[in-house]
Amino acid sequence: MADNIIIRVQSPEGMKKIASTKRETAAAFLKKVAKEFGFNSNGFSIYLNRNKTGEILSQNKALSLLKIKHGDMLFLYPSSSPGTSSEVMDVASPHSSSSLPSTSSSSSASSSSFSSSSSSSMLRSHSSPQIQEDEIDQFLAKQEGKIYRNRDPQLCRHGPMGKCVHCVPLEPFDEDYLNHLDPPVKHMSFHAYIRKLTGGADKGKFVALENISCKIKSGCEGHPPWPDGICTKCQPSAITLNRQKYRHVDNIMFENHTTADRFLDFWRKTGSQRMGYLYGRYTEHKDIPLGIRAEVAAIYEPPQIGTQNSLELMEDPKAVAVEEIAAKLGLRKVGWIFTDLLSEDTRKGTVRYSRNKDSYFLSAEECITVGHFQNQQANACRLSPDGHFGSKFVSVVATGGPDNQVHFEGYQVSNQCMALVRDECLLPCRDAPELGYAKESSTEQYVPDVFYKDTDKFGNDITHLARPLPVEYLIIDITTTFPKDPQYTFSSSQRFPIENREALGETQDFHSLATYLSQCSSSSFLDIVSDFHLLLFLVTNEVMPLGDSIGLLLDAVKTSNEELAQTWKKSEQWATIEQLCSTVGVQQSGSLDYAMGGPSAPASSSAMWSCQHCTFMNQPGTELCEMCSLPRS
Repeated sequence: MADNIIIRVQSPEGMKKIASTKRETAAAFLKKVAKEFGFNSNGFSIYLNRNKTGEILSQNKALSLLKIKHGDMLFLYPSSSPGTSSEVMDVASPHSSSSLPSTSSSSSASSSSFSSSSSSSMLRSHSSPQIQEDEIDQFLAKQEGKIYRNRDPQLCRHGPMGKCVHCVPLEPFDEDYLNHLDPPVKHMSFHAYIRKLTGGADKGKFVALENISCKIKSGCEGHPPWPDGICTKCQPSAITLNRQKYRHVDNIMFENHTTADRFLDFWRKTGSQRMGYLYGRYTEHKDIPLGIRAEVAAIYEPPQIGTQNSLELMEDPKAVAVEEIAAKLGLRKVGWIFTDLLSEDTRKGTVRYSRNKDSYFLSAEECITVGHFQNQQANACRLSPDGHFGSKFVSVVATGGPDNQVHFEGYQVSNQCMALVRDECLLPCRDAPELGYAKESSTEQYVPDVFYKDTDKFGNDITHLARPLPVEYLIIDITTTFPKDPQYTFSSSQRFPIENREALGETQDFHSLATYLSQCSSSSFLDIVSDFHLLLFLVTNEVMPLGDSIGLLLDAVKTSNEELAQTWKKSEQWATIEQLCSTVGVQQSGSLDYAMGGPSAPASSSAMWSCQHCTFMNQPGTELCEMCSLPRS
């Protein structure tokens, strides 16, 4: 009995204990390990040390001769992909550019030959070549992130080259530092949160950011499917809602006031609420350690039906074209904005202050909508087994502030809320917009129990079932700002009509294009075409859609290159557009002459006529084509 020993073996899937004896050979021991972990006989290597030194070879030497004793820890690595295993077991070092495994070095994970499904899935989760993180995430992962402090003349007793507890650099997740900022920061940045997970003595070995699942795991064969059976293996865990300590975006900045003012014009003229998608880019936010800022360059307004109290989104046939144009301009969809405005005094221009601590900041229905959008725009993350974790998609509400002026408030919902929305477990309350409701299980769907914690009048933590649920447990607020010096990705000084505003009488057609070009006659061509809504019209109009031929112009706007713009101006496509605009201009001037007593317009024919521009058959008695709005002759 004295010869029996237990040896611990640690692998990327965890640690297991292997029963052996002192006289057992290394070859026999390796076969036991292969059987226990489900590996091929030559699909792995075992080392005495974590740094891959002291490899144990398959030989006839006894374990006692190899100085392996009872309780020793050995380290297993897949031998078919030597670079991958070390990255999985040492995920990140927070102070170097190699803190996260690169895409190129991780491409070998797909070639792992061992057959254990759990270990292979973990390798793929950390080093799948398909996961391409955003540029801002790759940039911040290479930053040191330390918060440097100057030498304190009163507390520091060392020389200028020394460091002590009063001046040593702080970690980016230091809560005392964040709380003493002006204003205090309640949520650390997401990359600071990653540094916190991967810091310490173990350097974050086996760190994995797991996405919450509220669904029953499939493939459990020990019982009939729900609702006839369920077990602890397939049953999702109960969820206790906590206020999220980090956020994926730390600041929202509109490039200038013009972009926001043009969006608000719809409400000012109609009194109906409005929404739009924010297009911009993610950049570094230097006011918060390892922070991310969403910069908004343009707002696209999709087809929608708005009233004073509601909004309904319609199907958008231009959605794909908008995404393609934005991508070629170096932009992406970073969020959405909607109004909740009610005029209080039209003479003073004030609005009602309705969203506050006594009512709500986001209603439960809005939280569900925000969660839906964030699930659609998931954040790519190499530390997640699913390849994504959370979202950088932001939400902005244009509403009344304490001073009864229009304020822009930014929000996100937590990852827990995203999971509840994704798995259809969260409902709004009919009579209380500030409360949500966790669904109850039914024969069609199993819903795990959802709880939240509150404090009673004696200071004790009380756990409540989330039926109903205060939505403040789900909300993360984000500061929304405007720069002191306005920035302009689109530099046009004139305003081309915004899409989908027929309710205001604003249409995007060649009449409006001719008017716009006549107003910009003194500007450079690059300034004329540097308008997001104009570029969208040039690509999506039904008379002369430019499509792929506009690529050079988009590059000119993206790089602010006047020479490229002038080159594209000489193209046949632009000449055709100018000809169409001049034809419209002639028709407009003719209508003006008629109104002032000039030459009369020719009488319209009594028969249907075909438009020479788009071939549409028009009814008699009309001089403008009903399809393309161009003149009959």
